Formats: sequence, structure tokens, C-alpha cells
Amino acid sequence: MASDVTIRQLGPADRDAFFALRLRGLKAHPAAFAQSYDEAVERGASQHDAMLAGTHAALGNFLLGAFSSTDGALVGTVGLMRETRQKERHKGFVIGMYVADEAAGQGIGRALLTELLARAAQIDGLRQIALLVTSANASACALYASLGFRLYGREPDSMCVDGTYHDADLMMRFIDAPAPPTGE
Repeated sequence: MASDVTIRQLGPADRDAFFALRLRGLKAHPAAFAQSYDEAVERGASQHDAMLAGTHAALGNFLLGAFSSTDGALVGTVGLMRETRQKERHKGFVIGMYVADEAAGQGIGRALLTELLARAAQIDGLRQIALLVTSANASACALYASLGFRLYGREPDSMCVDGTYHDADLMMRFIDAPAPPTGE
């Protein structure tokens, strides 16, 4: 259950754990990320230092982690990146959503996104959150929809992984929109 995890903002001390989990996700689920495993290895862990520093978290750029209460291991991540152009600063984007396979199906993804949305609601001027999700990833699409994200388009052949093309669904949610009832 998600109650067995602690969700918090990641910082510089989490760099190695974050990068290790990210590499696992890139290797296990290459169609779920725009960056390839090889690109990540080449760029190294330092590519995430600015986000991990947290200096722009209040402006809408942060990474969250889900830590197991059993052993303290990082088992899930998600980030928010705010648009920098003046005319589009009202938009943020979900990035790097991943829950380790051994922790999947326990509500951790929902907990991460719920915390992301709560933090986003506190950011001055942020009005909407968008994301891309591989169209064939039905469980991720359903999770996003259950939290109020709505499909507004599909990008055919969005990514090519080992010669196979994958479509991506474009989804968004207004920050002040309540999530639909979960039926639980």
C-alpha cells in the first residue's frame, strides 16, 4: 500500500539513488521515456543536479521520490518542470514518472502524483499540468485519467525504440479542477 512509503522532495543527497532507479526504468521500460538508457549513461548523474538542488522548487521545478518504509529504498519518482517562456509560464509538465516493478500496483504512482498536484496548486501562476504517456500503457493512462487528466491529442510515432514506433497520448489537467471520484 502507498501508506508504506514516504513521499518527499528529492535533494542532492538522493542523486545516486535517483540515478540508479532512473537507469532501471530506462532499461526496463524504454518506450516510457524520451531519454534512452545509453543517453542517460553518457550524460551521467550530473544531468539532474539542477533539479535535485531544489532551488527552483517554489517556481515549479522539482523531483519527488517515494521511499519504502521497510528499508528506505527509493521505489518511485516523478517530477514537475515548469515552462520558462513568459507566455507559457502557466503550464507545467509531469516528467520522469516511474515506479519500480517490485513496487507497482501498490498505489505509489497515485501517491506521487497526488503530492505533485498538491504542490503544483501552491505555485503562483501555475494553471495547468500536461504530460505525455505511451498510448499502449493502459494502466498509466487510467491512473492519469483517474486523477483528472484528460486526453487532448495523440502524437503518432512519438518515439522509436529499437525500430518500433510508439504513439503518445497528450493529457492535461487544470490545477483547480477536482479529481474525479475514485469509487473507493
